[in-house]
Amino acid sequence: MIHHKDKNSRSLGVLILAAGEGTRMESTIPKVLHHVGGRPMLFYTLRLANALKPQAIGVVVGYEADRVKQAVSEITKDCGINRPTQYILQKKALGSGNAVLESIPFLKKFKTVVVLCGDTPLITYESLYALVHSHEEQKGQVTLLTARLANPKGYGRIVRTPLGEVQRIVEESVGSPKELAIQEVNSGAYCFELESLMQGLKEIGEKGPKKEHFLTDVLELIRLKGGKVNAYLSQVPEEVLGVNSRIQLSAAERIMNRRMLERLMLSGVTILDPQSTHVDADVEIGQDSVIYPGTILRGKTKIGKMCRVGPFTHMYDVQVGNECEIRMSQLDSCRVLEKSQIGPFANIRPESVIGPRARIGNFTEVKASRIGFGTKVNHLSYIGDAEIHEDVNIGAGTITCNYDGKAKHKTTIAAKAFVGSNVNLIAPVKIGRGAKIAAGSTVTEDVPDDALAIARARQVNKT
Repeated sequence: MIHHKDKNSRSLGVLILAAGEGTRMESTIPKVLHHVGGRPMLFYTLRLANALKPQAIGVVVGYEADRVKQAVSEITKDCGINRPTQYILQKKALGSGNAVLESIPFLKKFKTVVVLCGDTPLITYESLYALVHSHEEQKGQVTLLTARLANPKGYGRIVRTPLGEVQRIVEESVGSPKELAIQEVNSGAYCFELESLMQGLKEIGEKGPKKEHFLTDVLELIRLKGGKVNAYLSQVPEEVLGVNSRIQLSAAERIMNRRMLERLMLSGVTILDPQSTHVDADVEIGQDSVIYPGTILRGKTKIGKMCRVGPFTHMYDVQVGNECEIRMSQLDSCRVLEKSQIGPFANIRPESVIGPRARIGNFTEVKASRIGFGTKVNHLSYIGDAEIHEDVNIGAGTITCNYDGKAKHKTTIAAKAFVGSNVNLIAPVKIGRGAKIAAGSTVTEDVPDDALAIARARQVNKT
């Protein structure tokens, strides 16, 4: 087991390093808040930390500390993380060793400490669990997560003894040609026995022009004092990839997207062209749905069973019922109820509810409106701030004129009404049940049930 309640026997704490500015990102946004899979990178590290069931989680903040704290607060709330979370301020950017050194008041409550980087969003729970489990089994002072990369450029190399023990980590800037040929690299994830970690932190020296302290130096000090340094070699090498630039961010995005698509396909979703399909980490899709090429599903979009989505459809925070079809359209923060059809070229804006069994056709925009059961808005219409009941036909070119220059007003259309083509409904206005609006009318007054409204001038032919 990773976690034991007896604090004195083996209490576990997790420390996340999230203080960096990320200068190579060329951004005003703190590095750990850049998004991968629709979530800040820090989201994945926090979720992993929580999954290890520690007594508490510490987050080292520095650059834009308040923004990072706010993001952590939102993530913990959203993910239901109830463990105590403590912030440690790294006053100056003096390296990873200094960040951990500043965290000693938080760390000293634990016997074992897992240290993670906030910019490694691809690390899997399986590997992290295996890291901690391996640490406990081998009874060393520190165990680090490593991986073998075909192109190890940019990473610290793992130098082992002839017997396979970890001797030290060599940073690329100071490595010899022989050391730089090593393909095993450091992931930045560690499991320490606190006593050895604290002893090593007190003795590490300053390096480089910035006089930084590097956590990797602690490992060598532990070994020199007779401690045991172990490594757990990842079975998924891509997971150790860190993000230090926009190029690396895009590489992480591609890997995360592939993982999400594979998860969906394994659960019974057909993705016709994974290379042109993008889904965020929180997207859910039901069994036997088909996603066509060029589709982008973002946020907390949830699609039901036996749906057809795409091609070239963009959806953000959309809830879709079973057996819907959505083609070449854009949908944002709305709901599409079962057996409804959308598109092609429809724009469904926030706070709209479509269906069930409704039809929104080509070049139609719906904003903050309710489209009822079986209602059809087939072509070239704008429906805004409207309540349209069941079995209504909206003719081509119908406009709800909802804005008078100062305020928005509501249009209500009762069941089984028929609205002809090229009709303007000047809100606020109510159309009664079974009423008919003649094509080309501009309606400014309420229409009673079953009435025929004609609001246009009589035709005059002049020669």
